[in-house]
Order: sequence, then C-alpha cells, then structure tokens
Amino acid sequence: MPQMGRVAGKVALVTGAGLGLGRASSLLLASEGARLVVSDIDEGLATHTAAEIVRGGGEALALRHDVSKPEDWSAAMAAIEQRFGRLDVLVNNAGIAIARNIEDTSLAEWRRTMAINLDGVFLGCQEGIKLMKKSGGGSIINLSSIDGVIGEADLAAYCASKGGVRTLTKAVAVHCAEQRYGIRCNSIHPGYIWTPQTENYLRDLGTLEQEKAKALSRHPIGFLGEPNDIAYMVLYLASDESKFVTGSEMVVDGGYLAV
Repeated sequence: MPQMGRVAGKVALVTGAGLGLGRASSLLLASEGARLVVSDIDEGLATHTAAEIVRGGGEALALRHDVSKPEDWSAAMAAIEQRFGRLDVLVNNAGIAIARNIEDTSLAEWRRTMAINLDGVFLGCQEGIKLMKKSGGGSIINLSSIDGVIGEADLAAYCASKGGVRTLTKAVAVHCAEQRYGIRCNSIHPGYIWTPQTENYLRDLGTLEQEKAKALSRHPIGFLGEPNDIAYMVLYLASDESKFVTGSEMVVDGGYLAV
C-alpha cells in the first residue's frame, strides 16, 4: 500500500467501516499513512476491512460497535487509547435508511433511525472530543446527506436525522473553536453513491433498474457517485490541508442540489 503521507501518523476511527463509504474511507486513509480503527455492528465485516488494510502494509484494529449505545462508545475509546494512545480523526459514518414516508413510518422505525443516525453522531462527538483534547486536537467528520439539506418523501426519518447531523456539526464546530481545543468538525453531504445501502433503498421503492434510472436523472453530472468520491473528501477533511475548515457542509452530489 503506497504511503503518500497526507495523514501520516494520524490515528483514525471510522464507524460503519465494514461496507460502502466507511470501508472506502478506511482503506484510503490507511493508504495515506493513517493508523485505523475500523468499527461496525457486524464484527466480521470490520475484521475483513482491517485485514485488507494489514495485508496492504497498514495498521488496523477492528471493533464491534453499536453506535447507538453509550457503553460501546466508551469501550471503543478505551481500546483506542490503550492501543494507540490518541485519536486524531473520527469519521461518524454508520447509518441506516428506511424507505418510508411520514404516514407509513412507525414510531419504532423513527426511533431506530434517530438512535443510529443522530444519537450515534452525538455520542461520537462527545467521546471523540474527550480523547482528542488529550492529544491537542483533531478532526471530526460527520456523514450527513443531501437529505440533510432537502426533503425526500420516502425518507422522512432519514431526512430528519441527517438534518440533525448537519446542524449538530455546526454547534460542535463552534464550541470546539471557542474553547480553542484544536478540534475541527465538518459534515459531508453525499448525493446518491452506489453502495449496498443505496441499492437496498432503491429496491424497497420498486424495480431496481427503474428506481436507479430515476435517481440518475436527478444528478446533472450524468452518473451516480462511487464510494471513493466521498472517501477523498474524508481524506481532505482528515488532513492538515483543511486546517481552516470547520463548521462547513461539504456537498459531494454530482450537482443534485444545484438544480
């Protein structure tokens, strides 16, 4: 694995790192010199990502991690501190999307979405700040969505959760800046990225090919995104190249929100 060094020596935790955006971000950060902690609710998937990093010459620790549980966050941070002694980058990526409009969404589905997508980011920011303060700063990167900016009828709970991530990010950024912690916090807002989650969501809506064509038509650039399109934004925000960037919402959407 080539060591280009954009995040050389940094320790990074990526949640939901077993598949999709989390996996791509973990692999790219490792290729640029970071030491990785890859967590996922599916320990087998986390282990697979970590093993790929190690095979490429990197260093990685795999953790089973339910981001909705405070005790899992405490355990993860203790493991990171014991193994690496510091945390420089936190990528709050883990999330779910339930294809339901406001009339069809059950309270249980609403609460599950909020627990993972929003509570998980809240807990991650709290715990990340504690550890980052000890080592003089860091970068928190929260995965929101274009649906944190606009609404989509069939994603009521998801939109609400991602909108919460968008503004929580700004509150965290301002707080950390005012306290001079040296911690930056930014959100990323992907358009449709071709991942297992996106594929499953489109299948829930109807015929996959028809729904994929509809999604494609909303992106002026003419194609759907790939996981590395987001991973490269994660890399930028994780690196010192973005030292003056905090409280920002980084839209990576093929022009979706520009129309």
